Amino acid sequence: MTTTSVSTSYDSATHPLEGIVPEIERAILDPIIADINRLKAERNAVVIAHNYMTPDIFYGVADLRGDSLQLARMAAETDADIIVMAGVHFMAETAKILSPEKTVLIPDQRAGCSLAESITAADIEALRAQHPGAPVCVYVNTSAEVKAAADITCTSSNAVDVVNSLGAEKVLFLPDQYLADWVASQTDVEIVTWAGACEVHERFTGDELAKYRTSNPGVQIIAHPECPSDVLAEADFVGSTSAMTKWVTDRQPEQVVMVTECSMADNVAEAAPDTEFLRPCNMCPHMKRITIHNIRTALEDLQHEVHVDPAVAAGARAALEAMLAVGRPRS
Repeated sequence: MTTTSVSTSYDSATHPLEGIVPEIERAILDPIIADINRLKAERNAVVIAHNYMTPDIFYGVADLRGDSLQLARMAAETDADIIVMAGVHFMAETAKILSPEKTVLIPDQRAGCSLAESITAADIEALRAQHPGAPVCVYVNTSAEVKAAADITCTSSNAVDVVNSLGAEKVLFLPDQYLADWVASQTDVEIVTWAGACEVHERFTGDELAKYRTSNPGVQIIAHPECPSDVLAEADFVGSTSAMTKWVTDRQPEQVVMVTECSMADNVAEAAPDTEFLRPCNMCPHMKRITIHNIRTALEDLQHEVHVDPAVAAGARAALEAMLAVGRPRS
């Protein structure tokens, strides 16, 4: 890999990582950030970063930040020719589905997802045969082929609304079993589940959170609905990644436990400087395959382009559009 002599000259008030990473780390990161910024300008590219990215990516080089569907939709609205997905593969696929004319790159092809990989389009067809007539709702955290095999998609923030909109007595809600259990607790619709799970959220336990509460009276616990039911029972608030962020930044509690991938707490902490984050740290090994170094390489070499078969993309787009017809995902 060749590097350039281009450098940035930030002052302490304008450096994008001031107060976020130590100064000695910023000295190492500066030439990499400069290379990425130069390459973005030369190639008319944007870097879009999921909430689970490390702060050097999230604040240092990302042009757009958010959850997976939000990122894809924002990227589609830009005039960029190239989208670099700082996230996992299903997110890059969604970006390509919503921006078929753009080049979508993923810095590491191995950045997968335990949840997305837990189900296939063939599994959905088998379930349809077992439950004739029941509509299929799949979480957006799935492959393009799985989306194309479904009737509609949902996010964690609009899942209940989407299920209720179908007007069915029974819905196949796939593949996250814990999100499905959460939805089932919020609706009268019969929910058929699948044994899929996010390996990050599944590792949290209610007992673990109870210990935080015992040791830190008054602490607020907020959890993602991909967590097991005993975790959600211990939480003061349950919501999507964007809803969790808004909850913390609006309320600015003295202490909070954010029960999700731990880099998200690092990123939200920047917007809530008076809140102490107690950090149970479950990292996503797939998200952490994306680094500031391989983002630079992806832009240098235009490598790891993401392709989606046009027929699959059309089916997946129809399922996404069916969700958007219900209403925009809430924050």
